[in-house]
Amino acid sequence: MHSFFNLPGFLLFANAVTASCSAASDVDSQAVDFGIETHIETIATFDEPWAAAFVPGTEIYVVTERNGHAKAIDTKSGEIFIVKGLPSVDYQGQGGLGDIAFLEQETWDDLTIPRVVYLTWAEAGFEDTRGAALGMGKFRCVESECFVSELRVIWRQSPKVEGNGHYSHRVRISPEGNYIFIASGDRRATNLVQDRNSSIGSIIRLNLDGSPAEGNPFSGPMNTISSQIWTYGHRNILGMAWDADQRLWAVEHGPAGGDELNLIKAGQNYGWPIRSYGKQYNGTPITDHSPDDGFEQPSLHWTPVIAPSDMIFYRGQMFDEWQNDALITGLSSSALVRVRIDRERAVEQARYDFPGRLRSVDEASDGSIWVLEDGPEARLIKISRKTL
Repeated sequence: MHSFFNLPGFLLFANAVTASCSAASDVDSQAVDFGIETHIETIATFDEPWAAAFVPGTEIYVVTERNGHAKAIDTKSGEIFIVKGLPSVDYQGQGGLGDIAFLEQETWDDLTIPRVVYLTWAEAGFEDTRGAALGMGKFRCVESECFVSELRVIWRQSPKVEGNGHYSHRVRISPEGNYIFIASGDRRATNLVQDRNSSIGSIIRLNLDGSPAEGNPFSGPMNTISSQIWTYGHRNILGMAWDADQRLWAVEHGPAGGDELNLIKAGQNYGWPIRSYGKQYNGTPITDHSPDDGFEQPSLHWTPVIAPSDMIFYRGQMFDEWQNDALITGLSSSALVRVRIDRERAVEQARYDFPGRLRSVDEASDGSIWVLEDGPEARLIKISRKTL
């Protein structure tokens, strides 16, 4: 890997940032029972992290923080530094800086060469309204700093509404690298979810430049909202991932009960708010799914909820017995949930309890698993298999 960490002046800069981010390398004393011998290590702490991604071709891990900041960590040395050039965000409630994604095809190891980066965030509108936004820019690192440059908004949730929850704004690039999929949460505006003239409560499929992708399932003039929509009838998706067969899965919050894991099929309606295995927070029932209700059924649902926050499909060799299983982080459940997929059927295999809420999960190139806690002073935890 091309290293820019040895350039003059970096150590003074890194020490200042590390002091605020609490980089560490000692073995974590917490006990998490994975049923196999593991090595658990606290790497650093971050302030309200929301998402993270490895820069393809490198060992650099970029972490977004909901307050509008982002930091990058060299996972070999543990050095941490600020990412500059980020957008202004609406930081309140569940809003702020959200997801980050890179094109997996851009695997060069020279970090001074700009590469494409996608960011999501909550954006303020008129008269106390707000909504999710997706930006496209260039990411590079020079000397002791990393930058996002040429950032421009390529998609906005529509319409902007009042309130500051359920943005979703999880973004994933399709496996072949041609399309962007973005989760657009219901923003608690349930009257808009079944309206395909609104992007509320949908999964959106776009070209890499943000234009609606050809072949999206709903007819209509290009550049209309309906021409962006891939699926609809969703509540609050916080995890999306591609399985070994290149099928997209999404995990979303139900209301009081009824968290769902769904296989995402083009053009399908997933039922919210008409059908749910949960009920309203005030106790009002919502009709459960039935085989003939006309909506796509979840492959797995949870009551009590796990409060899912992110998911991956594990690909590595380090935990070979988990290959192709989904790993889902939980907020209120404070757990890493492992789910096995058989065609369209999903079965929970294990639940690994942590001492606090979990916000995100990633797999490193060596097969180790990286988990971020939620909230202030949240730990970045590396989980690897203990070797003799």
